[in-house]
Amino acid sequence: MGRKDSVWSLGEGQLPEDLDKPIDTPPLSTLLIEKPQGGSITVGEDITFVAKVEAKDLLRKPTIKWFKGKWMDLASKTGKHLQLKETFDRFTKIHTFEMHIIKAKDNYAGNYRCEVTYKDKFDSCAFDLEVKEVEQMSQNVDIRSAFKRSSEGQEDAGELDFSGLLKHREPKQEEAPDVDVWEILKSARPDEYEKIAFNYGITDLRGLLKRLKKTKKEEKKSEAFAKKLDPAYQVDKGGKIRFVVDLADPTVELKWYKNGQEIRPTPKYIFEHKGTQRIMIVNNCVLNDDAAYSVSAGDEKCTTELFVKELPVKIVKDIEAVKTTVNERIELECEVSEEGAQVKWMKNGVEVPTGVRSRYRVKSEGTKHWLIIDDASKDDTGTYSLMATGGTTEARVQVDLKPLKILQDLQNVTVMLGQPLKLHCEINPGNVPGRWYRNGQLIQPNDRINILHRAKNHRLEIESSSIHDSGDYTFVPEGYTQSLCAKIHVIDPPKVHLDSLNVPDNTVVIVAGTKLRLEIPISGEPAPRVVWMKGERVILDSGNRVRAETFADQTCFTIEVTEREDTGNYKIVLQNEAGEDTGSVRVKVVDIPDPPEAPLVPAVGGDWCSMTWDPPLYDGGSPILGYFIERKKKQSSRWMRLNFDLNKEATFEPKKMIEGVPYEVRVFAVNAIGVSKPSEPSKAFVPLAVTSEPTMLVVDDVTDTTVTMKWRPPETIGAAGLDGYLVEYCVEGTDDWIVANKGLTEKTKYTITGLPPESKILVRVRAINAAGASTPRTLQHSILVKEVIEPPKIRIPRHLKQTCIRRVGEAVNLVVPFMGKPRPKVSWLKEGTAIDPTHVSIRNTECDSIIFIRKADRNHSGKYEMTVKVENHEDTAIIDIQIVDLPGPPQYVKIEEVWGENVALDWTPPKDNGNAPITGYTIQKADKKTMEWYTCVEHYHRTCITISELVVGNEYYFRIYSENMCGLSECATQTKDSALIVKEGMNLKNPEYTDHDFKEPPKFTQPLINTFAIAGYNATLNCSVRANPRPKVIWMKNKIAIIDDPRYRMFSNQGVCSLEIRKPNPYDGGTYSCKAINDLGEAQVECKLEVKGGFTFYELMQRGVPLHLIDKYMNEAKNVEAEK
Repeated sequence: MGRKDSVWSLGEGQLPEDLDKPIDTPPLSTLLIEKPQGGSITVGEDITFVAKVEAKDLLRKPTIKWFKGKWMDLASKTGKHLQLKETFDRFTKIHTFEMHIIKAKDNYAGNYRCEVTYKDKFDSCAFDLEVKEVEQMSQNVDIRSAFKRSSEGQEDAGELDFSGLLKHREPKQEEAPDVDVWEILKSARPDEYEKIAFNYGITDLRGLLKRLKKTKKEEKKSEAFAKKLDPAYQVDKGGKIRFVVDLADPTVELKWYKNGQEIRPTPKYIFEHKGTQRIMIVNNCVLNDDAAYSVSAGDEKCTTELFVKELPVKIVKDIEAVKTTVNERIELECEVSEEGAQVKWMKNGVEVPTGVRSRYRVKSEGTKHWLIIDDASKDDTGTYSLMATGGTTEARVQVDLKPLKILQDLQNVTVMLGQPLKLHCEINPGNVPGRWYRNGQLIQPNDRINILHRAKNHRLEIESSSIHDSGDYTFVPEGYTQSLCAKIHVIDPPKVHLDSLNVPDNTVVIVAGTKLRLEIPISGEPAPRVVWMKGERVILDSGNRVRAETFADQTCFTIEVTEREDTGNYKIVLQNEAGEDTGSVRVKVVDIPDPPEAPLVPAVGGDWCSMTWDPPLYDGGSPILGYFIERKKKQSSRWMRLNFDLNKEATFEPKKMIEGVPYEVRVFAVNAIGVSKPSEPSKAFVPLAVTSEPTMLVVDDVTDTTVTMKWRPPETIGAAGLDGYLVEYCVEGTDDWIVANKGLTEKTKYTITGLPPESKILVRVRAINAAGASTPRTLQHSILVKEVIEPPKIRIPRHLKQTCIRRVGEAVNLVVPFMGKPRPKVSWLKEGTAIDPTHVSIRNTECDSIIFIRKADRNHSGKYEMTVKVENHEDTAIIDIQIVDLPGPPQYVKIEEVWGENVALDWTPPKDNGNAPITGYTIQKADKKTMEWYTCVEHYHRTCITISELVVGNEYYFRIYSENMCGLSECATQTKDSALIVKEGMNLKNPEYTDHDFKEPPKFTQPLINTFAIAGYNATLNCSVRANPRPKVIWMKNKIAIIDDPRYRMFSNQGVCSLEIRKPNPYDGGTYSCKAINDLGEAQVECKLEVKGGFTFYELMQRGVPLHLIDKYMNEAKNVEAEK
């Protein structure tokens, strides 16, 4: 038995009866953003399935598996026919998984599945692959040539390419092979295959055996057809073809199709019945009938292919040669053997264009075809041919020029520069193009030059002539040796081009003492004569310091060393035979300015002054750009520059001077040439500063007739000091400022009196010293003169919101701030009674109240109530004060029992706890012999203890101290009796015990907790209950008891109750309760369970959930989404 013909096995897939059964897969969570789609291919083709997973929320790569059927994992089957590929795009964050099936075989068809998992997430997708069989080759194909090995060792050796055989067959039907090798092989034994292949020249024996095996498998007797259509038919164009099939059952309905479309009876398609034969005749076959035909009988179908052969078109009448001249009509005629035949016109071996804009026109009538050229040119000369399927004809076409006649020759022209220039000539024939030349160079048309040709007229037009347009012009007709010539002479009046100086108003500025050279372009044809003049004086070219020179295209004016007297207007005169032109150039010689006058100092500050001056009388011929300022101390000779950027104005404020020191200042004038000499120094002056304005001006209080303002001193006080403040006010809407204080006030608070009630005023304050008054500080908003009632508000500090604890003897000083206007009335109460001022001092201010106890005792403990009242408004606050002290000793200490090395002590708490909770006890022991006390235990909280590890034979006393937050009690309570640790023999006193009743009703010590579960994964609810006797536990869902439901499992162990929900779905969400019942009572706890990752309506129906429960689940899901 041979092995399977595949490199990797895909298994047999699912059985047909298993396809309808639902596959038990866990609930899905969306991971796949693109799922693989099913497909259909032919045997031997390739196909690729693609799955994509988005990785934005994933920390690592997900795991993917490809399956065939239910269980076969394809990861171990990769090889020549199966490849798995994974890629990741870092920009889109998408994993791409691909499965490539290469050269598919028929057993690859079936159901496939792709599964993706990531931690607790899961997604899958199923798809189908259909593999179609290759159509059987025609029996009349010579298999001896088909199975000759083309290249040994190739991968696809032995595979027969039937489509290639059909494409490459000759138009004529080959004769069938003399021997039918297929029939010989089918009837031969397997041990004779090699001998048969050798006798008939078949070298690819392996491929032949594979094909023979497949053919035997595919042999199946047709139930509908006794004889099917042949694989292919061939017919000539215009001919008739018959398709014949024999039916096994003549009563079966038969339908014919062409390219999948049903064929109806028409004169072209004729259907005939002869016994069991069914015949379709196709008349007058054309190229459109070349198609695939099929016939169906019941559920069976057979196909064939019709090839329509087109007859060649022959040349009946050849093309005749043509010789003509340009502009004539050319008509080439040819006749073929068939009407409406497709022909192709060629010129010199290249197809002739016959579009809408082409010069060539093609016409046909019946079997005749024409190529027409309406207006022939010399370029039409060549060999023209017509190609048909059955032959070719060609002829020579010669197009010559007509004789040239000059109707109007070119004329010589003289034109002014810039005027239009036109040249015109007429020649015959008129449609002959030509070229224009200037001085032997070809002229190309552009924006300035326009070349026109209309019939016999040829024109050359220049919109604006230039000097370069002068010369010899020639017009040469194309194709002719003759030419037309003319001369053009362009004249130009002289002109001075002063714009080349690139100076405003033709004014040249030069610094005195430097060289001046002006080069001014001139133009004119012929070259003009140039004369330079200043006033009435002519400047010669032979001058020493000042001279004028003339060149071909420019004139040059030179002054070797400029002086102030050279300033003036210079005139240029140009003359030639075409005209005259003049121009004027102004020369301005500039120098540094004169120094300004001595500056004045009109104002002086603390470290600054204000200075002004007049501009210099002479600015040096150039505008003053600015000034430099310098200063020095009067006793010093060192001047210091105050500005490095030019000061544009004739004023300046020097700063950063020392108060009380005399200074002098001076000024330099600056123009474009340089800096002038310094001015004379100013008169000496001494800086003196006023203070800056007062700060933080605010309203302190307002009554019906007064306003109290307060502020802070100025930030800067000059050397003159501060004498006081001046307060001013004005009524809103007026600018009349009234001085409120007649004399200066040194305080930073002042009350303005005598104000009209309910008026609005503005207030400002100035600081005054020996230098004068500072700039005023003005309140930003107006003040309404009216007393405002502000409800009282007590602002208790954070540390007073808790109990204030102090020790006995310490001082108590508590400050409680409050707000309110007018000044609130403050009262204090302790435990509802008035406070004795001899024990507790109370001091009230406008904004706070202070409670002071110089030496606190425990009687001062209690709740103190503070009340703040303004008219009918009041606010209260309670402050808890606790005075603590050392506690007293325990009341009674006794030895309960002595055994072995142990002593049991018991005591009662102290009577006086010191007004604070007892935090612990300190136990000490002492040997009766030495009575030296040693601490056994510190910070012990209970009132009974066992002291162990005592020395046998010793006798001990014990004492106990009480302890609170203040410390240990001053004294300790000692045991009256001593405890003797005996050396031998022990008397054990057996205590008497009474039986304890352990019965109790159920009580849940650990309740249920609201839980979230993932659909498809088991969930567990846990709680613990205590009860005696053992209770009965009942689990409920939505107040309905859970009984005999296989999806739930209940456990109870040592009071721990558990409910396991197996593979829950969203329908299992709800309120779960656990109830415990015994003879003494019952108890119940509950929680909510929400299951994420739900099912669709279709999935719930597949699982058999009743419709009313599905409807309820859908409504609950909508409500949950709405709450989110």
